[in-house]
Amino acid sequence: MLTPMTPERPAILTASNWQDYQLLDCGDGMKQERWGDYTLVRPDPQIIWPRHGREPGAPWKSWDGFYHRSEQGGGKWEFRRTMPENWTIRYAALGLTFKIRPTNFKHTGLFPEQAVNWEWFSTRIKAAVKTGRSVNVLNLFGYTGAASCAAAAAGANVCHVDAAEGMVKWCRENAALSGLADAPIRYITDDCLKFVRREIRRERRYDAIIMDPPTYGRGSTGEMWKLEDHLWTLLRECRELLSDQPLFFLINAYTARLSPTVVANLLAELMTDRKGAITAGEVGLPVQHDGKILPCGIYGRWEA
Repeated sequence: MLTPMTPERPAILTASNWQDYQLLDCGDGMKQERWGDYTLVRPDPQIIWPRHGREPGAPWKSWDGFYHRSEQGGGKWEFRRTMPENWTIRYAALGLTFKIRPTNFKHTGLFPEQAVNWEWFSTRIKAAVKTGRSVNVLNLFGYTGAASCAAAAAGANVCHVDAAEGMVKWCRENAALSGLADAPIRYITDDCLKFVRREIRRERRYDAIIMDPPTYGRGSTGEMWKLEDHLWTLLRECRELLSDQPLFFLINAYTARLSPTVVANLLAELMTDRKGAITAGEVGLPVQHDGKILPCGIYGRWEA
């Protein structure tokens, strides 16, 4: 009988190696960030504490773009000065460059807290490549491709999958900006579960899997995704894609519906017949103004 793996106690990992990005301040439901040459203020549902050392409702100062929420849902940007439609920032620690663009849904095309995961798996990919091994990585729900670029820069062959054509195109742009235009990256616009099932039939195998599943979503042809209903099914299918000597399995999540312990339990059940270690916890960003840590999501990792 196999002995279940016991996940380590959840921890918070802080992305503190940025130079072009900085979380300047946060409170009263908003955060103020420096993205290269521009400062943006936008909402964050996690920030339910008041701004340190400032009166409640005090105006935010020194911003270039401010995202105003609407009571009807969504919102819009207000800009104090003429700004480019997009610009770039660099993550010098890994030599990566990303396109930043304020979108209608308050996002910028990059989640800077994920830098801790980029560094973690880059180290493991590089170590495997040094032994002469070819490393194949599958990135599901890949968004604008920061993780795909990091994996490719580390020496992996990468398959980037997202249901939104615009996000896949953005990934191509980020790869080109990072000097990876000719890197071995497959760009796939597709429903992730359907793609995984086709890859199983093709008998493809991957040495590592990265995924960032949403709470809700729709596939490229309108398929409905619901995290509670479909995550375990996807994980079980992904298990069939792993090579005989997998390196790691990384799950990221931004929904309050999952805790790090839940993700760790999923990985323990999934990888019960594979020797390895499981860790889980939060990822966060340091706040310059008062030293707090803003939690930005959770992660679960299995590594051989």
